[in-house]
Formats: sequence, structure tokens, C-alpha cells
Amino acid sequence: MKKKPEPFKNWFNEALYRQIAQELAAIEPKLDKKKFLAITLDGLDQRELMDRVRQIAVAVEASLPGTYREKLAVLCQAAPRLKHAFVSVSFCNFVSRHGLEDFDHSMDALRFLTPFGSAEFAVRPFIERDPARALALMQKWANDKNEHVRRLASEGSRPRLPWGARLSAIVAKPDLTAPILETLMADPALYVRKSVANHLNDIAKDHPDWVLNRVEEWDRAHAGTAWIIRHALRTLIKKGHPRALALLGVNATAAAHVLVRKFTLSPTKLVLGDKFELTAELTSKHKKPLPLVIDYVIHYARATGKTSAKVFKWSEATLQPGEPLVLTKRQTIRDFTTRKHHTGRHRVELQVNGQRLAETSFQLKT
Repeated sequence: MKKKPEPFKNWFNEALYRQIAQELAAIEPKLDKKKFLAITLDGLDQRELMDRVRQIAVAVEASLPGTYREKLAVLCQAAPRLKHAFVSVSFCNFVSRHGLEDFDHSMDALRFLTPFGSAEFAVRPFIERDPARALALMQKWANDKNEHVRRLASEGSRPRLPWGARLSAIVAKPDLTAPILETLMADPALYVRKSVANHLNDIAKDHPDWVLNRVEEWDRAHAGTAWIIRHALRTLIKKGHPRALALLGVNATAAAHVLVRKFTLSPTKLVLGDKFELTAELTSKHKKPLPLVIDYVIHYARATGKTSAKVFKWSEATLQPGEPLVLTKRQTIRDFTTRKHHTGRHRVELQVNGQRLAETSFQLKT
């Protein structure tokens, strides 16, 4: 049996804390190393990843002497010496906890620290406090020569950043970050383009027409921009939004010309850890080739007796007249922190260009 990977949170252990204390003390000998270690190790086994990150910031405040700016200067010297990126994330957390009253100095520090450990979470309290001022500065970051800083301009201002506080002002008014997205829509770095796509996908959950109106005006002949658009529209594509599909060259009504010859799942009785295989065979009733976006939808049984649907990507293909298209897909049933499975019947639907065309099911025992 394959060994389960070590939880990422376990990288934050006594050895790492001692290394951090050693680096900080080399810069500021008056660091209270005993206090730093006592705070970081307190209740360690019960702390999850982000809580361990925050606890380093708490320890820094309590054990380093001096003013906020003096402590921050020590952290900025230490960050390049520490190879573990999440350590610098904790330094950024220190800035968000203690630097809100010192906007210019704190934002300069986040810009400096983000290449060593992303400041995407730490910058959000500054946006919440003064959106206009923070976003005006981040618009300048979008033109920075460093791709980490450019990414921060987009990632830090995402309306619905996972693990991050929701930015209600931007959720309500996506125009606030439009200048940043426009600046980065053809960025040469994939790292940055991924953030722009995720940012737009966030907005699409609340303002789909805003996103579609925006990207319809972008240069889809540019490979980088086309990549952003495709990934930005993924939620709308899964929902079968006609305008989103059209931007991929797909007609939502084409599903009416698709005949499902076969849609099966095997085996139909599963326990956690088992793998199932889906098979679909499609033929066309149309005289012309049909571009298709093919997904499948699992309706997960819940403890309440209700179900929860999740759409999974399967394939994008062109269905030729007179030529069957056969697809297979394997998936393992396992629990995640974001999804717990429950005993019961799980329906599985075949979705083509946003339309549900066939159904099968499996019985799960947990």
C-alpha cells in the first residue's frame, strides 16, 4: 500500500522553529529565543497549518525587541535566508497583524516579502480598510518587473481567495480590480496568468455577465490571453453557460444532435478507496462536425439524505458525422478535507455542452 504523504503542517516543527530563532538572533541578538520557542511550541500538535503560520507571527511580536518598524526590518533581513516559503508567509502575517496603521511602510514590506512567501493573505486587511488606496498601489505592482509582485496584485485582491477573508467591496463591485486584470491579461508568466484566471473565475460566481463582457473584448489571438479566458470561464462552462461556451467555439444547442449509445459505470458497488470506470459512446445526428465539451456530474449522497452535485471535467472533442466517440474515465472514491463521503446511492450524469444527456449510478458503503 502506498504510504500517505506527511501532512504539510508537520513541516512546522521544533527543528524549523529553532532554525527561525537562530536566523532572527543572528540579526537581532536581543531576541528572546526561549520565549519564541515557548510560544511556537505551545499546543503545536493541536494546531493546523495556518494556525502554525500565525503563531510564528505571535512569537515574533512577543520575543523581538523594538518598535514595529525595527521588528519588521529584522524579518525582511531574515526572509531571504529562510528557504521555507511559509515562514515568510508568517512574516507577512506579522505585517497584517501589527502594521495597519503604517500603510506605506507595511505595503512596501509586503512587496519585498512576497517573492519569499506570498503576501496574498496579509495584504487583504489593507484592502478592507482602504480599498481605493490599497488597490491604487497594487495597480502599480501589476507593472512590476518581478512576477511574484505582479501576481500579488491579482491574487491579493481576489474577491474569494481560498483560506482568505472575502473582500466584500470587490465582490459587490468588480470594477475595482478591473485595471489590475487589464494590465495582466497578457502577462508572460504562467504563474501570474493562473492568478488572473482564478480572479476572473471568482468574479464570475457573482457577476457572470461582467466577466463575459470583459473577456469578449480581449485579444483571444494572443495565446496567453486565450489561456486566461479558457480557465477563467471554467465554472460557467461547467454550468453550460451559452456565452461562455461560445467563447470556446462551442454551441450549447449542439447537444441536441448528440446520441448517447452507451453510458456505463463499473463496478456499481463501491467502498472508500475503490476506483470506478465510466464509459461513454457518442454518435452524431448532424451532418457537420460538432465541437463538444464533455463533463460528468456526481450527485454525492449526504448525511441528511439529500445530495450535493459536483461537475468534473472529462474531455473536449469534435464529434465527426458517422464516427463514434468513445471515452473512458477512472476515478477513485476517497475522502478529502473538503469532501466526506456517505453511504448511499450516488447518481452520475453525462453532461455535453452543459446539457445532461444520460444517467447511471453506483452504491457506496462507507
